[in-house]
Amino acid sequence: MTIQQEHGKWGEQLAVSFLEREGFEVIGRNWRFKRAEIDIIAKEKGILVFIEVKTRSGTSFGRPEEMVDQRKRRLLIDAAMAYMRSVGYEWEIRFDIVAITGEPGKAYDIKLYRDAFFPGLGYS
Repeated sequence: MTIQQEHGKWGEQLAVSFLEREGFEVIGRNWRFKRAEIDIIAKEKGILVFIEVKTRSGTSFGRPEEMVDQRKRRLLIDAAMAYMRSVGYEWEIRFDIVAITGEPGKAYDIKLYRDAFFPGLGYS
């Protein structure tokens, strides 16, 4: 496993712990559809939430949440629609981002961006 993969795995585990403390029920991790992967699938107050986790060691090249570009959003939306079809879910959904800046064994900052983006807005 590369250092970048280890860093990402650390960030995802940190995000799961954080989300559970915030009241989310994590129901899936690393769900794949074609070229997309949904890092965390959870429920919060009856809403199905698809969560992208972005972990960066620093902000020299931008903040973690800025790395979820239009292409990544399209992939996540497509994967979310496939997940919903696979489980027969037809209710409210949301796309969140958990942004983590830091490194294992050191200080870190974690932020949750609820409703980070919406299907249909700027999606083509």
